Amino acid sequence: MISNLTQEWYESVRRWHLELFCIPATLLTLATMLASPVLLICIFVSRSLRQETRYLLVANTLTADMVFLVLNLAIIIGNAAGAEMPFIVCELSTAVLVTSYSCAILTVTLMVADTFTAVRWPLHYHDVMTPGRTHCIMAAVWVLAALYPFSLMILGKEKWGNPREKVSLCLAHISFNTGEIHTSFFFVVALICAFLILYCYIRLYMVTRTQGIWHNRFSRARVTVLAHGVLLLLYFAPGFVFILELYMFQTSPDNFQRSRDVHVWVSTVNNYVLMLLPRAFAPYLYGLRYREIADTLTLLLHRHRRLGQIT
Repeated sequence: MISNLTQEWYESVRRWHLELFCIPATLLTLATMLASPVLLICIFVSRSLRQETRYLLVANTLTADMVFLVLNLAIIIGNAAGAEMPFIVCELSTAVLVTSYSCAILTVTLMVADTFTAVRWPLHYHDVMTPGRTHCIMAAVWVLAALYPFSLMILGKEKWGNPREKVSLCLAHISFNTGEIHTSFFFVVALICAFLILYCYIRLYMVTRTQGIWHNRFSRARVTVLAHGVLLLLYFAPGFVFILELYMFQTSPDNFQRSRDVHVWVSTVNNYVLMLLPRAFAPYLYGLRYREIADTLTLLLHRHRRLGQIT
């Protein structure tokens, strides 16, 4: 049944020439991979940056995004080329993709909570959020993000039967077709993260509204909140679209077969464009909005230029 589903999907992709979406996917991936490693180098080279929780969380987000992009691009190229792969490899790749995506979502949520904690309790913040404790939190985030998708992969083996069966396309919603309860779990976790972010932003506004930082229409606080709000929307929206795909595929498989072209278009745009947009914008936003990262990058460039002149 898996091979039949993927073959029909592959025929729809070829009929609509959706393999052309590989072009924007490749460009967005390259744009991200040019900037994210540079920011990671800036954070880990500077002793002061790698001792602060917010920059460690930025580094964790960029790392998760890079893992997602590299594996996602490999799957995209394989799907466009029609290269068959064992279903167990597809399941493993999907589990890693979901892990990295979930890790990024959890980390950006923690970034907002960290900002709220620093503003709400500034005197106790550095005593609570030490670098060692931040490292433990990031490790726990990776474990939590990996626990559920890899558990679903094990459950998928029992449901689909032969894991060595080869498929024409690697489709995440087929790998995670393990029941409505699991889809509801993704939806509930995403809602909790979204409500936590909204609560922290509302509380931040209430705590800081008397300090005069919001009076100017183009103040740094307003621009920062607007930029991060757009970025968070770009992070969360593709996740909700993916959850909707899972729900539609599980609740009405007959309707899924009848409206396959619509699902193919939605899935292609979501996987090839929407999921990549926040990862392409994130490193440039962090590089522009965090002055310490920009200063470290400028210092590194000056050092490199001076070394080249001496050589």
